[in-house]
Amino acid sequence: MLVSGPETNSRRLAAEVDTVNRLEAVPTILDTICQVTGMGFAAIARVTDERWIACSVRDTIDFGMKPGGELTLETTICHEIRDSGASVIISDVASDPIYEGHYTPALYGFRSYASFPIFLPAGEFFGTLCAIDPQPRDLDRPEVRGMFEMFAKLIGFALEQANRLAVSEASRLSQLDTARLQEQFVAVMGHDLRNPLASIQAGITLLEKQPTPERAKMLLARMRLSGDRMAALIADVLDLARGRLGGGIPVSRQLMSIAPIITQVVAELGSTHPGQAILVDCSDDLLIDGDPLRIAQLLSNLLGNALTHGVAEQPVRIVCAFAGGQMAISISNGGLKIAPEAIADIFQPFVRGQSGTNRDGLGLGLYISAQIAAAHDGTLSVTSTDAETRFTFQMPIAIAS
Repeated sequence: MLVSGPETNSRRLAAEVDTVNRLEAVPTILDTICQVTGMGFAAIARVTDERWIACSVRDTIDFGMKPGGELTLETTICHEIRDSGASVIISDVASDPIYEGHYTPALYGFRSYASFPIFLPAGEFFGTLCAIDPQPRDLDRPEVRGMFEMFAKLIGFALEQANRLAVSEASRLSQLDTARLQEQFVAVMGHDLRNPLASIQAGITLLEKQPTPERAKMLLARMRLSGDRMAALIADVLDLARGRLGGGIPVSRQLMSIAPIITQVVAELGSTHPGQAILVDCSDDLLIDGDPLRIAQLLSNLLGNALTHGVAEQPVRIVCAFAGGQMAISISNGGLKIAPEAIADIFQPFVRGQSGTNRDGLGLGLYISAQIAAAHDGTLSVTSTDAETRFTFQMPIAIAS
């Protein structure tokens, strides 16, 4: 029987620290946290029942912690988070009803603090994503909490993927495909995420220079849109991780009517394309066993794709049909024919269309849609001719009255 001693545990923890440091997205995550919150120190920490170890660090306040450095576990709030599994946000220690007088802020000299637990997809606690600053910061806001939560989930999924690849999962993908995904993932975090971040940073700078109420209202609205954009990008990357890790995209299924979902999606996207006709032919009595939010996400991706790449002179058509216990929803548009070689990879991640002007997406929409279809025991297919391009989502019907 093998015995895990102190030396073995130290080697394992050192390997885990190295794994975090090899994740290309980590520097961007820590930089984003500091830029958005104004905090000077952010870190990913491995927290066990005995040790607190810094894995990766961004430090502009000379806190003095380096990757591999350790704090005494019992002196950290992360120790409490490991036990409770709950996040902690402190905008100002001096006025916080729980942490005013707590020994940890006094020991390490911070006034503001945020720490969120990092769990691996199987539920195992890994550590924390935390940030501190010697000055008070306005942290207890939904957008700040949302940012920390999404980044913590993203790190957990990335760690799980790295662990699986280290043992046997590399056989699931070719070496070329793995390298391509890694390169594109880095591009997403290093470029696509930096665009809305730059907008937020610019807004902060302008607010500091000209903090008039009118200008603040305008800039905050722009910054909120940029924050929503960041949230959407990260949500797509998390869905990519779920699909690639083999567990698939989770769904919460219930008996539902498809017609209201289509009406909602058409209303949302139609408002952003007022000059484009959208024709719908769908029965009101068609019921399926599905996840309303995920089905809406799939249909929104397909309709958005049709509106972006179709020609404005021809309507986008949505048609529902059911036969033989199966439902089929097709969304078609006019426009250029998709080349056969492009169709072969169209449901792969990071594939962006070449036509149209909207190139802001990551190229994950069709991949995620195919994963949602599979999670509903269904399929997603595409045909393209000189006359039209048609995407068809097919899945079993629950009840057809």
